[in-house]
Amino acid sequence: MGCCQSSFQTETHPENDQTQQQQEPQNRSQSSPGAVPDPAVANGVPSFSEFSLADLKAATNNFSSDNIVSESGEKAPNLVYKGRLKNRKWIAVKKFTKMAWPDPKQFAEEAWGVGKLRHKRLANLIGYCCDGDERLLVAEYMINDTLAKHLFHWENQTIEWAMRLRVAFCIAEALDYCSSEGHPLYHDLNAYRVIFDEDGDPRLSCFGLMKNSRDGKSYSTNLAYTPPEYLRNGRVTPESVIYSFGTVLLDLISGKHIPPSHALDMIRGKNIILLMDSHLEGKFSTEEATVVVGLASQCLQYEPWERPSTRDLVATLAPLQTKPDVPSYVMLGISKYEEAPPTPQRALSPMGEACSRHDLTAIHQILVMNHYKDDEGSNELSFQEWTQQMRDMLEARKRGDYAFRDKDFKTAIGCYSQFIDVGTMVSSTVFARRSLCYLFCDQPDAALADAMQAQIVNPDWPTAFYMQSVALAKLDMQKDAADMLNEAAGLEEKKQRGAKGS
Repeated sequence: MGCCQSSFQTETHPENDQTQQQQEPQNRSQSSPGAVPDPAVANGVPSFSEFSLADLKAATNNFSSDNIVSESGEKAPNLVYKGRLKNRKWIAVKKFTKMAWPDPKQFAEEAWGVGKLRHKRLANLIGYCCDGDERLLVAEYMINDTLAKHLFHWENQTIEWAMRLRVAFCIAEALDYCSSEGHPLYHDLNAYRVIFDEDGDPRLSCFGLMKNSRDGKSYSTNLAYTPPEYLRNGRVTPESVIYSFGTVLLDLISGKHIPPSHALDMIRGKNIILLMDSHLEGKFSTEEATVVVGLASQCLQYEPWERPSTRDLVATLAPLQTKPDVPSYVMLGISKYEEAPPTPQRALSPMGEACSRHDLTAIHQILVMNHYKDDEGSNELSFQEWTQQMRDMLEARKRGDYAFRDKDFKTAIGCYSQFIDVGTMVSSTVFARRSLCYLFCDQPDAALADAMQAQIVNPDWPTAFYMQSVALAKLDMQKDAADMLNEAAGLEEKKQRGAKGS
């Protein structure tokens, strides 16, 4: 996008034929400007699609509380999680309750409608999931937090004036684009809905383009910030969105969340300087501030028809963009985000390949073929230890081996358990074999425990790590599974180097 590269570009918005937009959405520029390349294609935004619940569980570490990025944490009515897909792309996943959207078809239709939108000023919606009681939206994840964080809870520096003007302009462009594409309603627009991408550029969250429920409230903010007509009839209109944009302008002007009525009193009293954020320390243009305060006042008019249109917002704010060549991350005072390259994957042995594919049958064949060669020397028994109990224990292991070979995994678990419970001998191979039996019986927790025991018995045995990798994957702990797989491959490399050296 413009300001994530060498310069921040502002452009004008031409008139478009509404019928043609609806019939030919792919042929129309996806930005508010005129004839420029489609930014969705240019920026590599994936097309909208349906996700499986398994993929989203894997991406969010089974919807771990550690991945929650919602404004109110776990107390939020509809939680938002950070996640990462197998292709390493970061995503934001919004989780609704089934009660919010009881009809999966209606939810899917609403999501598809928003999913058609593609713009450089939006954190675009890239998918959804309806599986049983689950209702989930999937969007691009913006790595650099919300406007609320940078404006109200900053640590090193406040947002400079020129950047505040850029934020206002970008959000105006986003709203104008959505309106031109037949989506003029945005629910609960506030500073938490404005988020910053890896280049520090402001984007508008696509989640606000869908209601929090089929017929639920559209505003979660304090009533003091809610459009007056919404308080009267409970309906969101395009003019309501303009009112909410006015409250965001007040946030940008003052650096505080001021109730509109209080701000309007100050504006009428010509106390514009008192309204300005003191942390700016006077580093702003009075002329520009007067324009923005005037625009905010227009947006906050009591009568909806007196408020400006989204096109008016863009036209008013475009001339105020005075630092087009300065990247947004510089003005935000943050470092440009550079993702660390993925850990190089080592070449895998047949066992490693089988585990990476979670191919239990192939793993079984390898363990049968290897027999007990990795246990050699781990148990030195004296003559006195060859008791009847010992012979019974070894007999139990032999029966377990026969059952394991014949894929009678429940019998194998029983026989191997009898061998392990005696405790006179310890065998990493028995733990690995019982671990695989548990996987075949869909008991990944028990399988993981046995694989860990195999590692305790034989700390540098790659198979123990490989088996842990498969069990972790079955438990939807994909990142840990990948790390364990890589560690096992590293141990194999080390073992091979040692064999060559000797």
